[in-house]
Amino acid sequence: MSQNESPLPDQLIHPAASPSWVIVVAAGSGSRFGSEIPKQYLALGDRRVLDHCLESFRRWFGQQVVLVVHADRCKDDEPGAGCVVTGGSTRSESVRCGLAMVPVTAEFVLVHDAARPLIDPKVMTDLLDAIVGGADGAIPGVPVTDTIKRVVNGFVVETPNRNELVAVQTPQVFRADILRRAHADGADATDDAALVEQYGGRIAVVPGSLMLRKVTTLADLEYLKDVLAAQEWVDVT
Repeated sequence: MSQNESPLPDQLIHPAASPSWVIVVAAGSGSRFGSEIPKQYLALGDRRVLDHCLESFRRWFGQQVVLVVHADRCKDDEPGAGCVVTGGSTRSESVRCGLAMVPVTAEFVLVHDAARPLIDPKVMTDLLDAIVGGADGAIPGVPVTDTIKRVVNGFVVETPNRNELVAVQTPQVFRADILRRAHADGADATDDAALVEQYGGRIAVVPGSLMLRKVTTLADLEYLKDVLAAQEWVDVT
C-alpha cells in the first residue's frame, strides 16, 4: 500500500490521528535481553511482542505506521504496518530512516520502541491533547521512586531531587517539522525528546503507565504475559 493510500479506522479515536504518523523502531538486536531472538520478536501470549505493538497503533492510525527493522528482517508484509524500512546502526539513525518515509503533509509524528508492546489509551489521548494544545512534543513519564545518585569515577557527585525526576517512556509525539529539524544534523540521543530539547523545543510531560513497560529482561516479559492473561489491558475498539 502506498503512502497516499493509508485508510484510517472508520471512527477516529482522536481527531489528531488523521494528520499523525507513527514510527515504530524495531531495528535493535536486543542483546541485553540475552536471547538469540531480538526481544521484539519473542512470543507474548499467542503473538509476538511486535504484533501487539503494531495492532495497537493500527487501531488508532490505520496504515499510517512506518516500521523500522534490521536489514535481515526487512519485508513488506508485516501486519499492521503501512511500510517497512531498514534501520541504521543507532536508534537515532533508525528514527531518521523512518522519518524519511513519513509524508511531508504529516503534522505530527509519534516515535515508539517496539519493545513496549502494550499501549495505554489514556496516555495516548493525553499525548495527542498536549501536542494539539501547542507543545512541540509530548512524552509519558512515571515518577522516580528510588533515590537517584549521579556518580563519576565511582563516587557520588550529586543527589538530584527525585520529586523533579521522571522515568520517560514511549510513544513520544512531536510536531513533524520540529522533529525533522532536530534530526537534521544527524545527532544521536537515547530518545527523540532529547534532540528536540537541544533544538529548543518545549516538551510536555503527561502521566505514564505501567502498561507501557519495556521488555528489557525476562521479568518484564513475564510481567506483560501476566497482564495479558489477566486481561487487565484496555481494548480501545
